[in-house]
Amino acid sequence: MSKEIRKSSNVVWTESHVAESQRRDHLAQKPLTLWFTGLSGAGKTTLGFQLEKALLETGKLAFVLDGDNVRHGLNRDLGFSSIDRSENIRRVAEVAKLMNQAGLIVIVSLISPFAEDRSMARHIIGSEYFREVYISTPLEVCEIRDPKGLYSRARAGEITGFTGVSSPYEAPSCPDVSLDTSTMSVESCISKLIRVIG
Repeated sequence: MSKEIRKSSNVVWTESHVAESQRRDHLAQKPLTLWFTGLSGAGKTTLGFQLEKALLETGKLAFVLDGDNVRHGLNRDLGFSSIDRSENIRRVAEVAKLMNQAGLIVIVSLISPFAEDRSMARHIIGSEYFREVYISTPLEVCEIRDPKGLYSRARAGEITGFTGVSSPYEAPSCPDVSLDTSTMSVESCISKLIRVIG
């Protein structure tokens, strides 16, 4: 149930004078989007920013598109209805695609609870560049952590449509990577992700 996309008939695509392969060669890295999905409190943001730092330390250029951060600017006009969630994911996927075309490694940290929306993101970015990373930390662990106090507010009825409480989360059926931060250390998660990036 995504919003209808209206495009003016006066919009024309203009090709760059720089090939994507030139950008890859210049940065000496393969562009990629690692799409972190999982419940609130699963560890997506923590792992995203730790991975960004680790990649920079090895000479690779990466950038995190974090769910809360993009809602401060790019997506500040969106709420949490199913339509707005889908549009949030579409916009972030389009930005990730542009950043991949610039040669960057992109780390997306979004709950992205619905399989259909994650499939849309994969389609926009392209399967060659898209890796679905399921942060599979169980709900009970996420609730105990509750770093933003959101689960307690959702349980009290102060937040409606909260993923894992009053709104479903559709776990990936076949993710490229699965990481449970209740059983794996941050360091071991990062090591596994770096092996995926290559």
